[in-house]
Amino acid sequence: MQSMPEETIEIFPGEVFADVTEFDSSIRQLLPYYDEMLGAIARCLPTDASRILELGCGTGELSLKVMECCPSAQLVGIDYSPRMITFVRSKIESAGYAHRWRGVEMDFGEWANNQGSEAGTGFDAVVSSLAIHHLSDEMKLKLFGQIRQTLNPGGIFWNADPVLPESPQLSEFYQKAREEWCNSHGTTLEDVRSKMGRSETHGYSHHDQLATLDAHLQMLKTAGFESVAVPWKYYGLAVFGGWVDMKSG
Repeated sequence: MQSMPEETIEIFPGEVFADVTEFDSSIRQLLPYYDEMLGAIARCLPTDASRILELGCGTGELSLKVMECCPSAQLVGIDYSPRMITFVRSKIESAGYAHRWRGVEMDFGEWANNQGSEAGTGFDAVVSSLAIHHLSDEMKLKLFGQIRQTLNPGGIFWNADPVLPESPQLSEFYQKAREEWCNSHGTTLEDVRSKMGRSETHGYSHHDQLATLDAHLQMLKTAGFESVAVPWKYYGLAVFGGWVDMKSG
């Protein structure tokens, strides 16, 4: 059994892997159908969206898919990790999208509490992946409320995140699916997890604070989303969100 090295560096919750250059390859081994999950978000956005906000832009994989599907959109990406902002900026520039992307180094928990205005308002869509589950349920509800307020009439929000199994039996099934996925990619769940860094609470984000899919949908309704939906799900991973009625003020 391989043990985690003593020199493992500390990272922010959500950065996952100690070496950011390994994130894109390792996350695809860790999470089944990672690209399909992100692609579901991008495909469920209006292609004519002009302003999109991404909460927790990470290494920019979702950013790239969104800008490909929404060719006229300006994208604002928020992340509290300076190394993630730097990494995604280089990737966006290499793809030729620098004129359509702006990075903001900020804790989106602060944005949820109206402590940061750098991102702006009036978005046609808000997206996020593998980030919001680091917030407490209380903060998730605040964040969903802030998202609802910043969306234009007809605006849409999609989030991709792990969800809490509704029963211990399901937890076992979800774990087995992850293990089988890693094995099919020539590695093991243990080996992939050995590349992870050690994260501590930072700002409003903690270690995993999972909620059930139903709890997320109820929070979205409480936050004021007129309609909610789950366009994609695979065991313990889901894409869920909601949209604002065209007549809403």
